[in-house]
Amino acid sequence: MRDDDRLISRRTFAGSALATATLLAAPRSHAAEALAPTPSETIGPFYPIQRLLESDADLTRIKGHRSRAKGTVIEVTGRVLDRHGNPMRGAKLEIWQCNAAGRYAHPNDIATQPLDPDFQGYASIVADRTGAWRITTIKPAGYNSPIGFRTPHIHFDVQGRAHRLTSQMYFPDEDKTNQTDGLYSQMGSAAVRTVARADGVGRYNWDIVLMDG
Repeated sequence: MRDDDRLISRRTFAGSALATATLLAAPRSHAAEALAPTPSETIGPFYPIQRLLESDADLTRIKGHRSRAKGTVIEVTGRVLDRHGNPMRGAKLEIWQCNAAGRYAHPNDIATQPLDPDFQGYASIVADRTGAWRITTIKPAGYNSPIGFRTPHIHFDVQGRAHRLTSQMYFPDEDKTNQTDGLYSQMGSAAVRTVARADGVGRYNWDIVLMDG
């Protein structure tokens, strides 16, 4: 090897070593800063105790039924993260909601709105290796309850490796009724962390942050 080739090789090695040392010494990015956990909420009176045989990620279709669930079909996506922003691979999510008329398929729901025999109403899914999850469902209606009018929402029960969270996801296009909902209002400024982000027509995105993963 010529002397000038050796000189170039040494300079290249020294430059690579310096770049690596600089990268390791650099401060953690803003994305790695602690995230505020998603607020906890009541499990509610209508956690499903009588479930259909299906609990997959598409709540709008039931095997053997010719019709799809009534209402506006939406897609909701998100990730389960810990407070350091790490994805919670394998986190378990139970999801349930009322139908497009504002009725839960629950024996304690005394609402007179009709049930929808084509609506699954419940899902049990697992986050992938990136913490991501996805459901197809219908936009739930608001409804009157003993504690006042409930704005449209979807219930979540999320289990990570060390933490379990029960919460509710609200819709950004329902801000007026969100503000009048007693359960939403009692969260104060933290309530914004329960509101999904509109991600196109009929699409919403909501990341769930667990305290300890």
